[in-house]
Amino acid sequence: MSRFHRVAIACLVAGLTAASLAGLPVHAEDEPVSLRILAINDFHGNLKPPPTGIRVADPNDPTRSSVVPAGGAAQMASLIKLLSDGQPNTIFVAAGDLIGASPFLSAMFHDEPTIESMSRMGLALSAVGNHEFDEGKDELLRMQNGGCHPTDGCRGPQPFTGAGFHYLAASTFLAGTDKTVFPPYEIRTFEDIPVAFIGLTLKGTAGIISPASAAGLDFRNEAESINALIPELKAKGVQAIVVLIHEGGWPSGGMNECPGLSGPIVDIVKELDSAVDIIISGHTHQAYVCTIDKRLVTSADKFGTLVTAIDVKLDRTTRGVISAAATNIVVDTTLPKDAAQTALIEAYEKLAAPIANRPAGVITQVLSRLPDASGESVLGDVIADAQLAATSAPAKGGAAVAMTNPGGIRTDLARRDDGAVSYGDVFASQPFRNQLVTVTLTGAEIKAALEQQWLDPARPRILQISRGFSYAFDARQPAGARIDAASMSLDGKAIDPAASYRVTLNNYLALGGDGFTTFKSGRDPIVGPYDDEALFAYLKANSPLSPPPRGRIVNKAK
Repeated sequence: MSRFHRVAIACLVAGLTAASLAGLPVHAEDEPVSLRILAINDFHGNLKPPPTGIRVADPNDPTRSSVVPAGGAAQMASLIKLLSDGQPNTIFVAAGDLIGASPFLSAMFHDEPTIESMSRMGLALSAVGNHEFDEGKDELLRMQNGGCHPTDGCRGPQPFTGAGFHYLAASTFLAGTDKTVFPPYEIRTFEDIPVAFIGLTLKGTAGIISPASAAGLDFRNEAESINALIPELKAKGVQAIVVLIHEGGWPSGGMNECPGLSGPIVDIVKELDSAVDIIISGHTHQAYVCTIDKRLVTSADKFGTLVTAIDVKLDRTTRGVISAAATNIVVDTTLPKDAAQTALIEAYEKLAAPIANRPAGVITQVLSRLPDASGESVLGDVIADAQLAATSAPAKGGAAVAMTNPGGIRTDLARRDDGAVSYGDVFASQPFRNQLVTVTLTGAEIKAALEQQWLDPARPRILQISRGFSYAFDARQPAGARIDAASMSLDGKAIDPAASYRVTLNNYLALGGDGFTTFKSGRDPIVGPYDDEALFAYLKANSPLSPPPRGRIVNKAK
């Protein structure tokens, strides 16, 4: 561990608590109750340190920064213990997306390893996030309650008994009812002072999970859901309220700063009842410590690279919050590894290795998921080509075009020194295991679907398209007129609006996911392989693979 991180942790363990008590009466009955809240968000099954690390400021020169290794469940467990030492009133919580879009080690076992890891780490409460619903409500209930997977059965080294922590879902209701999928809140008592923790996901969850997973659920307004609980909590004597919300913002400063925070969390906080004291946020994969509307708002990056330590002072008389201060602490990879976490990870690695290590092929350079000015990425091109190759034969769908959503591509396809790529690498880039579906669409329907890439003009979702298909767009044009119809071509021939084309999509898109409702009109579906299997087979068949030339999508504004 670096000297800087040792000093930062030591200050939290010893200095901040003492400093925050300075000047207060020394009589025990008058001293405020100290509560330490440790928080994470968007862990996404990263049991081992993610390759991304985290960017931190140089402690000797704040104008400079660098990326440092960070994360890992074994290291995080040690940090949680360290930050809890000498703090009898400590609670460990999360703001959602503990699971889903996970690396192979967790996803291979339907994220059971992550649930077990968090339970062993002492996690008490977590908001549901959108990714908690990736496999639907029933699978999330299994995560809470335990039992074998309904299709794959019991794969783990020991029976899966479910989460040792409680999920909270204040804004997720069973459709047509006033019943939430999980409790909306939980009250914990610290030295006779009740503190309520409300947990919830973003209201837009239904639009970013598959329609099948959202079926039967109603995701309601965040602030309204929280505010509706305040009278009930006050009637129970609660004067201290913490919100765990899977929605966030975008800062422009360092991990413990808050200059220019923007995004949904800002408006949500401003709409909250004044009874809410602290907001622990997530979803945007950012790090910040902010004050909004005189309330503390925090977020701890992503993938387990940070833990937020929040020191709270509670008034023994009013039972309300006197003060709250937070610091984001890097999960330093040089921290001692927790023995229980290490044993858990090694047990699952032993089971996963034969599958993860299967060779897929060789690539000549890293295949990046980062889009260019047109929204096209190298890895997106390769994945679309792989899906076309898997479904172009008449018996397999007869596809002429393949399209895939960029949100389903989670990491670059990294290149080792020898260029080798394994199934584990493939899975990391395509962790949702969506099944391919080939359908018939007219040229006019294809254009209509492409126009839906700008449902949110500020954050368009540019579909990745297969070799041979191309078009140009101009985002400056009004909605419905951004695609240049005359530029749409397939294998050098203009797309005929009235003609029919066989198009391969993943099942998420085929059901209208990400707002691409036009795809729901697809006819004569033929179901194909899973997307990760298609990419694996394509790499084997085309090894060594070089990045294909780009230019399939043309941005006329650039």
